Amino acid sequence: MPNLPVVSIVIPCRNEEQWIASCLDSIIANDFPKDKLEVLVVDGMSEDGTRAVLDAYACRYPFIKIFSNPNRVTPVAFNIGIRHARGDLIMIMSAHATYALDAIRKCAEYSNQYNADNVGGVWKICPRKNGLLDKGIGLALSHPFGVGGARYRTGTDTEPRWVDTAAYGCYKREVFSKVGLFNERLIRGQDMEFNLRLKKAGGKTLLVPDVVINYYARSDFVSFIKHNFRNGVWAIVPFLYSPIMPVGWRHLAPLIFILGLLGSAVLAMLQPVGMAAFLGLGGAYVAANLAASAHIVLKERDVRCLAVMPVVFASLHLSYGIGSLCGVAKIVSAMAGRSWAIGQARS
Repeated sequence: MPNLPVVSIVIPCRNEEQWIASCLDSIIANDFPKDKLEVLVVDGMSEDGTRAVLDAYACRYPFIKIFSNPNRVTPVAFNIGIRHARGDLIMIMSAHATYALDAIRKCAEYSNQYNADNVGGVWKICPRKNGLLDKGIGLALSHPFGVGGARYRTGTDTEPRWVDTAAYGCYKREVFSKVGLFNERLIRGQDMEFNLRLKKAGGKTLLVPDVVINYYARSDFVSFIKHNFRNGVWAIVPFLYSPIMPVGWRHLAPLIFILGLLGSAVLAMLQPVGMAAFLGLGGAYVAANLAASAHIVLKERDVRCLAVMPVVFASLHLSYGIGSLCGVAKIVSAMAGRSWAIGQARS
């Protein structure tokens, strides 16, 4: 590709001592010319040894620069990096991921070839440990039954395709002048809301199957549950802060499932038809869960997966759905508080 663009990589980071070196090593090993590259790591006041690792890399590699993020939240880190970036393309990366040796070059090439405003790759979900449960969590997070139609997680065809969103994308610089920066009120889901805002403004996001991102997901069970609960909360709370629908419909499916279970359970106490609805909904979910688990067993050729996949899938959906229900409660509470404040102001 002649006349290579300058690429600025922005990495939000907090307490990533265990992973940040692997991330930076994979970037350094990339085949993209280093005189056309800058790496801006935005540290959220890490309390482990992360900052010492970053300082060592910055001393050794002049194209790596370190910034501080006193707010300690991801969208603020994104925006700090973007404001300091000098690149024609601005690429968001995760601190607990590693990248294929040609990932940066391919993002630049596809951005130019397709005139895409955002180019993203496909995640290869990797467990952080080697246990069966760790493997099951990684498989659930890359299976359509686990995460719906998120193509950047489940994979795509052999050819690039236009999509609504892609995690950790590579954006044209002018996108941020056109659409604005990331919404700093969104603790989670800020990348999806940004990409949907980009689409509404006429921008295009390209998902490229041969740009590979090795993403190291949380694989201990308690962290997995907590993480998905928080994701569920922040699938709903952004409706308070965004002028557009900030998430895709697939993010609302666990909430609809939980509401269906609760509604039919209440109805079951009043009418026999309620019990039929409850058993029908629960039975349909169990059947779908077992079918997806069996599909994984066949794909992985590992019958042991059948012992963990139904539990992992159910835990993923229930924790996310309950989190979303709590998100609804937060919105109702916030709206009630606003109404009360308006009433007080008028009285």
